[in-house]
Amino acid sequence: MRSFATLVFAALSLSALVAASPLDTQVVLPHEEIVEDPRWKYSVCGDEDDIVQIQSIEVTPDPPEPGKDLTVKVKAVTSETIDEGAYVDVVVKLGRIKILSKQFDLCEEARNADTSVQCPVPPGPYEVQHTVALPKEVPRAKFEVHVDGYGANDENLLCLDLEADFRWRFPHRLW
Repeated sequence: MRSFATLVFAALSLSALVAASPLDTQVVLPHEEIVEDPRWKYSVCGDEDDIVQIQSIEVTPDPPEPGKDLTVKVKAVTSETIDEGAYVDVVVKLGRIKILSKQFDLCEEARNADTSVQCPVPPGPYEVQHTVALPKEVPRAKFEVHVDGYGANDENLLCLDLEADFRWRFPHRLW
């Protein structure tokens, strides 16, 4: 469970540091972008003034599968420098049950994950890709993740909601 939460956090943390072009499948609504797949989706819940504007998040395999490596590629544009002290508040729910509510140092997490983008992050477009091993023990359930990111001076970096549904889909083999 902790590995999945760490994976989700890593993907979302990386998203705060990256940039690129919109996906063809995006539906753009006022102040909200939604990308949807039957088993995973994300939506940008921030506004146009946020320092980090998420352009796309891609996962491989799509949809994510327990027991396989998951590669997450995030593209975004930063409008201001992201300095040491930037952080994200992450809430992970399994169904309606909150299983994680934690604050993470964005720059420290980027260093620990050895990402290609490190603090301080100057304004501009970025693309970050990171691969992690999803444990085969990921519960067959729907996970919801909410991320609020803030700069060193508490300015809004981003807001992101993500869902990953690992429940069985019919038809499937039971044996």
